[in-house]
Amino acid sequence: MENKDFSELFYKAVMTLETPEECRAFFEDICTPKEIKSMAQRFAVAKMLSEGAVYNEIVRETGASTATVSRVSRTKSEGCKTAIERMK
Repeated sequence: MENKDFSELFYKAVMTLETPEECRAFFEDICTPKEIKSMAQRFAVAKMLSEGAVYNEIVRETGASTATVSRVSRTKSEGCKTAIERMK
């Protein structure tokens, strides 16, 4: 394969996963533990922001830096909002 953007391939693979166990196995195969922890932490930050939590509370609860909380806050990602709504 040539140098390409493999994002679509990755997204399609993620969409095939049906259980938390399948997701865990998939991400453990392709990510380092630190990468998984970072993604999980950012999602937790997004969830807390969507629930109206303040920065200090988020930093205390998640261990994320204020820079990470600020970065997640600025994105206003529809992807996280969709996932959070569907988890309810």
